[in-house]
Amino acid sequence: MASGAVTGREPVATVSVEDGDVGGPGMGPKGARLAGIGGIHVCPCDNGIVREPLGGVPHRDPDDDSPKEACGVFGVYAPGQPVAHMTYLGLYALQHRGQESAGMAVSDGDQVTVVKDMGLVSHVFDERTLAPLTGDLAIGHTRYSTTGSSTWRNAQPVYRGVGDTQFALGHNGNLVNTAELAREAGMLDGTVASDSDLVAELVAAELDRAASVSVHPSAPSGGHAADPTLMGRGATLDAAVAAVLPRLEGAFSLVFMDEHRIIGVRDPNGLRPLCLGRLEGGWVMASESPALDVVGAHFVREVEPGEMVIIDESGVTSRRPFPEDRLNPSLCIFEFVYFARPDTRLYGQSVHHARVRQGELLAEQAPVEADMVMGVPESGLPAAEGYARASGIPYGQGLVKNRYIGRTFIAPSQEMRALGVRMKLNPLRENLTGKRVVVVDDSVVRGTTQKQLVKMLREAGVAEVHLRLTSPPIKWSCFYGIDTGRRSELLAANLTVEEIRDYLDVDTLAFITLDRLVASTGAPGAGFCAACFTGEYPVPVPVSLSKGVLEATPEAPSGIGAPVTSGLFAPAMLPADDARQGG
Repeated sequence: MASGAVTGREPVATVSVEDGDVGGPGMGPKGARLAGIGGIHVCPCDNGIVREPLGGVPHRDPDDDSPKEACGVFGVYAPGQPVAHMTYLGLYALQHRGQESAGMAVSDGDQVTVVKDMGLVSHVFDERTLAPLTGDLAIGHTRYSTTGSSTWRNAQPVYRGVGDTQFALGHNGNLVNTAELAREAGMLDGTVASDSDLVAELVAAELDRAASVSVHPSAPSGGHAADPTLMGRGATLDAAVAAVLPRLEGAFSLVFMDEHRIIGVRDPNGLRPLCLGRLEGGWVMASESPALDVVGAHFVREVEPGEMVIIDESGVTSRRPFPEDRLNPSLCIFEFVYFARPDTRLYGQSVHHARVRQGELLAEQAPVEADMVMGVPESGLPAAEGYARASGIPYGQGLVKNRYIGRTFIAPSQEMRALGVRMKLNPLRENLTGKRVVVVDDSVVRGTTQKQLVKMLREAGVAEVHLRLTSPPIKWSCFYGIDTGRRSELLAANLTVEEIRDYLDVDTLAFITLDRLVASTGAPGAGFCAACFTGEYPVPVPVSLSKGVLEATPEAPSGIGAPVTSGLFAPAMLPADDARQGG
């Protein structure tokens, strides 16, 4: 094996790197190279081989109708503690927020080492991978792509090296002015392939500019006026990040790190969550509070919308880099419906309690005579408990979930593909036969999962199916980090509630009203984004925005509900078209 190379288990393509010629995206002047299973770390001043896995991961399961979160982020500053192992545990707790890739960056005070690869946290990291990652601070990331395709290059953390500074970043969310920023920076198509990569490039450019300003204060580079916060300070990561942040628009919870500090940032709308925790001898930041619990950190508070938190040897510092008029708290309300873990706290409220309350309010809004209330695992279960409690109808289990299933297997026929839902969920016939059942689920996007589920319940002998949803009809696409697909592919954007009921073949159908959903959170005045229900976007969205906006050959939007145009899963028509034709 070549000096400085750590080979992985995946097939790789190799590109040689000459000593002293280490540069470009992902490569620093000291040779700190993104690495992982199927990847390689090029040590400082070594000749090495850059190894990248061939291709990306397959497209999402077309029968998986749930919306998809973008990412989970984690950061820890804990001198003298096993920060890589702590980051691994934190990412494990955030695995539900992204399953396409995972990675972490660790600093020993001199070198920033990044390890990342495609796949789940447990596939990317093991004891052999973690053992050499020693240091005092680290950040981690789990990804589900919303801007940028699902490839190794777009896995995070993103690394850059500028002068004597190395830094890495992880991003949860989605920028809406990505193309505009790339044009302003004069970037050619394909220079960066994701909005996260773009942010790294902008910060790197600011660091480079700051370094030149400190040397030649009268001649700032890049055509920008000299920032007085950078004058005389040289290339400091916190100052560079603060200078870049006001230019970003959209949803972003970010974690940065250099050799000596970690930084957490939340966008001025607070669309994506981020919280702060205290360790004995250190601090932790994470997308959700369970990631603090798993490493033994005490929850301190949520990072506020528009806040930048800097953690280093001097402690915790808070800065406000955004103008006051941009602050508009608008946490994605779907965090309470589906995305966040039930043991998470948002706006100081329990997510589990909110879901139970959603079921209670649904029972008040849409009562029905039935014999049993059952939930669709997992997010539908607490709401089903609440519906049963408020209605007086007995709660029971109607479905068993296979906890070890991943993507639905690729089957050679439509009949075999229809078994995909059965691989994940199987009915308890003894509990269902002859009964009128209230089925509680979180949402309907395309309706494919619910349609197959209802068919399965009827085959199990259910007499009546009454579907209750803990979200209002999803009629608008999300551009802030949730993969919902194009509006033309959303069932509720194309059909009335009665048409959806008929298409799904349920006896009755009810969606919770938006006012009840907001009330269920326990924080009705805190501020929420409900654009996927109302079409009212807190941050304006350009009509040209798509997942592949930065790539040389942008891919068509491929969110949940996007048509699969080739391969075994290719449908003849969209679900809404199918419903109109009586399918």
